[in-house]
Amino acid sequence: MRMKSKRGSIRSNVDMTPMIDIVFQLILFFLVSTTFAILPGIKLRLPTSHTSEGTSFQGITITADADGLLFFNEKEVSPDDLKKELVLYDTGDMKKEEFPVSLEADSEVTNGTIVKIFDIIRESGYAVINLRTASAKKEN
Repeated sequence: MRMKSKRGSIRSNVDMTPMIDIVFQLILFFLVSTTFAILPGIKLRLPTSHTSEGTSFQGITITADADGLLFFNEKEVSPDDLKKELVLYDTGDMKKEEFPVSLEADSEVTNGTIVKIFDIIRESGYAVINLRTASAKKEN
């Protein structure tokens, strides 16, 4: 800190450069030392459809993969737990009959498994069920 004297008054200047350096070093330290949560993804090969349309979706998503695992909104569940989750799910102001449920099934999942999942969804009181597909590219 430098002190200058001009006609009897004392003025001081504080050099901000070292403080700025320390702040940047702290920011870099916290950025490097922070661990980021890596969430596992569910890998599916959705069946393709030439007539499918893209839509935005807000509601429940049920996923069935080729290994026979079921997921309720990214949470792994058994068929019995799926029914419990569906019954206890809070649909807000909407009736269960109007609340949308999206079913994503790998192309290797059997038709019998899909029918069982449909039955569980309907028995839980839901009526609006969407099947998710991958869009097939149209060739000219």
